This record gives sequence, C-alpha cells and structure tokens, in this order.
Amino acid sequence: MDRLAHPSPSRLAQATAPLDRGRTHQPVPSAGPDCWGDVFSRLIDGRPVCFVRPHDTARPTWVAYEQQRCLGTLHARTDLDGLWHVQTLGERHALLDDAVRALRRPPAWPHERDRARRWAREVLADPDLLVVDIQTTGLHNPWAVQIGAVDGTGTVLIDELVDPQADIEAAAGALHGLTAAHLRGAPVFGALLPRLTPVFSGRRCVAYNASFDRAVLERELLRHHASRTPVRAWLGRCRWEDAMGPASVAKGLWSAEHGTYRNQRLGGRYDAAAKCRALLENLRQVAGLSHDAI
Repeated sequence: MDRLAHPSPSRLAQATAPLDRGRTHQPVPSAGPDCWGDVFSRLIDGRPVCFVRPHDTARPTWVAYEQQRCLGTLHARTDLDGLWHVQTLGERHALLDDAVRALRRPPAWPHERDRARRWAREVLADPDLLVVDIQTTGLHNPWAVQIGAVDGTGTVLIDELVDPQADIEAAAGALHGLTAAHLRGAPVFGALLPRLTPVFSGRRCVAYNASFDRAVLERELLRHHASRTPVRAWLGRCRWEDAMGPASVAKGLWSAEHGTYRNQRLGGRYDAAAKCRALLENLRQVAGLSHDAI
C-alpha cells in the first residue's frame, strides 16, 4: 500500500465500527470530492463501505473499508481528468461506486478476463462472424423495426428498416427515434427473408444480449411461416453467441449484491448498423486489440 494509505487511529476506529445497512454514517455531500469529509460511508450494491482519508493528506484521497477489510485507496483527480484513480489497480473510473466495484473483484478475475479475451479473439478471427443488432417496437413481445448485420471487417451486410405491422412503444421510440412515418413504405419481415437467409445461413451470430435479438427473429419467423418447423430449420442454420457476458467480465465491476459482474451498456446510437459497429469495436476492446482495450 502506498504511503498515503495510513488513516489515523481515530479515523480507523470510525471506519471499522459496525455499519448499519439501512443508513450511512455520513452521506456523501452533493458537492464535489474536494468538499467531502475525512470519514464518510455509503451503500454500494446493498453493502456499506466506509471511506477514511489518510491522516497525512488533505487531498481527495480515501481508503475504502468493507466489513473491517481494507479494499484499497481511491483518489479523485479533480485537478486532472475528474476520474477516480484506483492506485493499486492502475485504473480510472468515472464513478466512485465503479471504483469500489473494481476493488471488490474476486481473485479469479484475471483468469476470467483472460478467458473472455481469448473468446473475443477467436470470434474476431472467425470468417463466419456476423455481428447482429435488431431495433424493436419495445421490450415485451417486440417486433423488428430495423435489422442490422456486419461482418468481421465492419462491412455492412444488412441495414434495413422493417414495417412491424404494430405500434411502437413510446419508450422504444424515444431511444431509436423511429416512428410510423419513418417506416411507411418499409418492407415487412417476410419480404426481407430472401435477403436475410443467405446472410445469416452458416454464420456465427454475435449480439449484445443475443437471446433478445434471436427471440425477435424467432417471433418474426413464426408470424411469417405460421409453423415452428421452418422456424427451427432457419434458426438452426446459424449459431448464436452473447457478447454481453464476456464484456462484463472484461470490465470487471463486481456486484456484491448479485455475486456477478455488472452488465455494461454497449453505448452508441440506437441504430442497428451503428450498434453492430459499436459491438465490433467492443469485441476488439475485450480482445485487447484496441487502443481503448478494456
């Protein structure tokens, strides 16, 4: 531990005192870290964490304690990049809670991260890779309004609007911005099948929350064919893999409440082709092949 991480005995006593899960000793002020006190605590994913400033500094630096266990030292670089620097990990995080989640990682995380990295590199090297994203009418029993697919080089193979023959939920429309007016004249899903089938056939389909995108396709196929046999045959011609899990492992923000790594947003515009390109870049980051490697 670095020389700053030496709380005074009185502050350490405050940190190691039992914490009430229902409240915090001293709520974090709404002002910036430069104005925070020497000792404060807060609940992070349902568990109390106490922060104690080392006695030999007035800078926005605190040692984090959880159940009398020292997690590590955090420093708010308000004078530099505004990020939380985790000294022992050599990482920076925008949120204090995420910095603590990084310190909570289980011992197996390096091996799990390496496994995610190997998976991403294998996926990127696969000539059958197809990155898929589907924008929909909503979250519950949705229909497709836009289908995107790119190959491993980033070439867009599919970027089509779809007439869902159904209303678009307000929450979904607020994300992707598509309305009935935008989709007027767009083909229905069945009319797109002659284009979709050769693109998807034999492919390794990777999506962010793949079960959702695959379920949308399954629902559209069932509406078109009105029989499960051709639906199973069509979906059986391609393999599906989810990129959300490996991306969450690579980021390594541990949720003590759920005992797993927190899912991460993919980011980017809510446009099918743009989401595909964002996922392709995310795969490169997980693989350690990008300047912004996770």
